[in-house]
This record gives sequence, C-alpha cells and structure tokens, in this order.
Amino acid sequence: MIRINSYRVGVGIILLNEEKKVFVGKRIDIKSDAWQMPQGGIIKNEKLEDAAYRELYEETGIKKAKIIFKSKKWFQYKIPIPLKKKLWKGRYLGQRQKWFVMKFYGNKKKDINLNVSKAEFSDWKWVHLNKLVDLIVPFKKKMYQEIIKEFELRINNFS
Repeated sequence: MIRINSYRVGVGIILLNEEKKVFVGKRIDIKSDAWQMPQGGIIKNEKLEDAAYRELYEETGIKKAKIIFKSKKWFQYKIPIPLKKKLWKGRYLGQRQKWFVMKFYGNKKKDINLNVSKAEFSDWKWVHLNKLVDLIVPFKKKMYQEIIKEFELRINNFS
C-alpha cells in the first residue's frame, strides 16, 4: 500500500566516462534549462542494483555500464508544492534514493539513445563533477551537494 505524503523510493546514477565526467540529461518536461543525472523509482521487489541498471537503460539507452560504488546512505529531496500534483499523482512529498556510481564503457555515438522508452531527456552532455550543482533545478541542489560530498574523493581516486 502506498501512503500519501511519503517519499517515493528510488535510485540515482552518477555515470562516469573515461575522463571522469558525469552524464547529465536535459529535462524534457521543464521549460527552463534543467539538467539531472538519471534516476527513478524502484519496482516492487526489485533489487536496488537492478533498478539502477533498468533506470539507466530506460532514460539513456545505455547497457554498457558497470556499478563501481554504492552510496552509504539514502538521499532525499522534496518536490515543490506546484509540482506535487503533476508528479506521481500527488502521492509523494519527493524521493528517497540510493545512489550508484557507474562506469560507462560504451561508445557515446552508438550506445546512448534517449528514445528507448518514454523520453525524459531532450539532450545530454558530459560535465565535470564540480559543475553539477550549477545545472540542477533548485529543489535538488542540496541533495546533489550531499551526493557529491559522499562520492567526490572516491571518484577522484578511481582509476
């Protein structure tokens, strides 16, 4: 049973390329210049890792990626009141997510396809980790700062 005014449980993905740049997609449903990393909800009885791979594929078409780190804690954000009625039929305050760092080992021309499922992104690019917070919608900035704080050292030391 889904409780009204709870947090939707989900996953998020920090996808790194060979230069340790992060994949971001431009939101198709927001008129402003809003970018985000792939993320989404967990299906009932789905393992977190399976949800991360599924969400990555549904939003980016990417299958050639491997999990290298998983967050120690859960991160959450609240959605603004005006968006609450539009998202998830108003059932949730926001999302509570477990985050994964994945390494992309595909070809960016052949292995990235934003139209595999219902498109959520209109464009994509690779950005430096320290530029992420500047691109994100305001209501997710604090969570992104916390995610970066947890993973930054591990990402920088990853070879």
